[in-house]
Amino acid sequence: MKSLKDWQFAGRTGTGFAVDVETRHRLEIRVLEQDLIRVSLLKDGAWRLDRTWAIAPAADVPWEGRPRDDLDGFTCPEFALDTQETRIVLETDSLRLTVETPLALVWEARTAPDSPYREIARDRPQDAYMIGRRDHRKHHYMRRFDGERSYGLGEKTGQLERSGRRFEMRNLDAMGYDARSTDPLYKHVPFTITDRGELGAYGLYYDTLAPCWFDLGNEKDNYHPPFRSFRADDGDLDYYFSWAPTVLDITRRQHWLTGGTAFMPRWGLGYSGSTMAYTDSDNAQERLMEFLDKLSDEQMPCDSFQLSSGYTAIGARRYVFHWNTDRFPDAEAMTKAYRQAGIHLIANIKPVLLDDHPQYRDVQQAGLFIRDSETGSPEQSPFWDGTGSHLDFTNPDAVTWWQTNLHDQLFAKGIHCTWNDNNEYEVWDDEAVCAGFGDAIAVNLIRPLHSQLMTRASFDAQRADKPDERPYLISRCACPGTQRYAQTWTGDNYTSWDTLRWNIPMGLGLSLSGFYNIGHDVGGFAGPRPEPELFLRWVQNGIFHPRFTIHSWNDDGTANEAWMYPEITPLVRDALKLRAQLIPYLYGLLHQAVTDGEPMLRPLFLDHPDDPACRAAEFDFLLGKDLLVATVVEEGATCRKVTLPANAEGWWAFDGSRWYPGGQVIEVSVSLETIPLFVRGGAILPLAAAGLRSDPASDTDRTWRIYPQPDGTPDSVTQFYDDDGTSPDALTGDHCLTRLALARRDGALHLDWQRSGYWQPAFETVSVWLAEPSPLIVNGAARTPSEPIRLLATARS
Repeated sequence: MKSLKDWQFAGRTGTGFAVDVETRHRLEIRVLEQDLIRVSLLKDGAWRLDRTWAIAPAADVPWEGRPRDDLDGFTCPEFALDTQETRIVLETDSLRLTVETPLALVWEARTAPDSPYREIARDRPQDAYMIGRRDHRKHHYMRRFDGERSYGLGEKTGQLERSGRRFEMRNLDAMGYDARSTDPLYKHVPFTITDRGELGAYGLYYDTLAPCWFDLGNEKDNYHPPFRSFRADDGDLDYYFSWAPTVLDITRRQHWLTGGTAFMPRWGLGYSGSTMAYTDSDNAQERLMEFLDKLSDEQMPCDSFQLSSGYTAIGARRYVFHWNTDRFPDAEAMTKAYRQAGIHLIANIKPVLLDDHPQYRDVQQAGLFIRDSETGSPEQSPFWDGTGSHLDFTNPDAVTWWQTNLHDQLFAKGIHCTWNDNNEYEVWDDEAVCAGFGDAIAVNLIRPLHSQLMTRASFDAQRADKPDERPYLISRCACPGTQRYAQTWTGDNYTSWDTLRWNIPMGLGLSLSGFYNIGHDVGGFAGPRPEPELFLRWVQNGIFHPRFTIHSWNDDGTANEAWMYPEITPLVRDALKLRAQLIPYLYGLLHQAVTDGEPMLRPLFLDHPDDPACRAAEFDFLLGKDLLVATVVEEGATCRKVTLPANAEGWWAFDGSRWYPGGQVIEVSVSLETIPLFVRGGAILPLAAAGLRSDPASDTDRTWRIYPQPDGTPDSVTQFYDDDGTSPDALTGDHCLTRLALARRDGALHLDWQRSGYWQPAFETVSVWLAEPSPLIVNGAARTPSEPIRLLATARS
């Protein structure tokens, strides 16, 4: 490694300037937005990989990648530039960037064009940038300051605040991981948020797909002041620096930068059944049919079932796109029964063909595998049930093969949704050759990209198969941009109380990093069968995550099922019915995520940054801005401490039994029946009836639950979103938006509402529920809360 020190101004460009470093390298600065600047270090003046698949501020990237020099989607505003021999200063309306000697960058920010700049970040004064002389290693070191807090990095274990620890981005199938300590895990998200308090927050996104490391204060060196570092053994040093007054703004900026969130169908928010035990059984089809019967017998709401890979098995090994007809003698009859029951099947698919796969030789002859770096033959990697070769999704012919098999082996049999699994691409021949869409790339440069392209191939195939419906997909491995296509989850967790607790900050970390549509395997995937209390508490927590799936591969061969313990089955049913009632609220949050970039899961401090107690609340969180979730995550608990963020409106118990001032920690008595929930004063929650399916056609009974704000507090505004749940063009007008304004004045509650869009919901009236008795005036007319509100037909807009 060599430390880069000497530089020389090379000239102004249309979007920034360039600097020659050590006479041979190139540092390029680009102003993308007033609060977003890109820094690129090109070894020997050239990109190591001249494409990106993450950056998508305006539209999705081409299959073959977006040229790194493409600035489409950015406004690239004007800037001021002052150049001196040992110093360069660039200014926008929000940021001032100074290049110092030896090479180091200093970042200052301001909240308005006429306010002073204040330092927000700076590189380490010595050895800030290091580069491999004979290889492609690249390091970046920055100063750390007392009091700063670090977040992000996606799916990481332990505390949500990352300071003082070291993390690695190297995708692994980490089944049974410790939710407090295991690293690395499934996902590659090289993005951090640094909160500097009153100075605001800054985001750093390193646009690389190569393995890399983040040290956020674990390492110390007597020759340097406190520092943090980014290290990569390969790839480009190409990072995006964003500044904003709040962490929330940085999260939204990263979400926008990487292309936003897929607008999945409404039914994807319902309970999804799953277990390895069914499809691994000799009578798998019979067990799946029994699941349908039990749902009906137990009156459990359910919208989908995830078909584990046992349907592809020959013996104990899995063979993607192969059907075990002994276990599934009539797959079409099974899928028809599920379709008639209104439950969507989601099939597990894997990107590896074992070396004795029935189609292996044909795929090998067609050249569709990643190739060994020395022999040119298909690379061979250990897989969880054998040895096999990974499909090369940078080869268009492999994509075509994949999509053809999806059609022939799944869609034609009545399964139209995919669970893209085991796609971490553990190919440890770093120089194994990928086709690269005509320009070969070493796998070490793009390992997690294959999981994204695999998911995109499935997405496009599903869209072609059902052009009038929005696709639904899941992907276990992910890198920035994968959320444009699929929902994800925190992988194959271990059954324990620790996992239940620490999966919560893992999910919040993903959400802060721009992955909004996430969840966890409820009940635990690997390890022992959960005991009744643990299982119930896991269900009661899982219903408040966008992805709600009960899944398992229990050591004793049992399945985690909603009815697995008769003594708690009524309480599990209550939780599932509450989830069904919350679907309209969750769907509104999904709409806000897609259209406004709002996270669905939110740590308390995201909306209440000035309340110190919210920083310490690891296991309380917000679902949307209005619903505070404090589920019980301790064995044998008889009470639960809850942090109520400081606000003027206060917080209501969900059942309306009590109002609490904000800014306090309360203690709530709990029993097995208890799910501690609180609602922000001034909020209105839309609830459906506790139906068995989330189909909008059956959503005929809507309630507005009104939680009034205290006297003297501002009016509040709430918005609900409805559509048919599946149409791909719903956002362009085939929907219904309901806007409600709630005020308390003159001793009465004033509710004013209006609707837009031209989709007509199945409900024609709305019931009103008040958290406290109060005179109610709706759109200027007095009425009693027991009197339903008749909704006018929606108007075209």
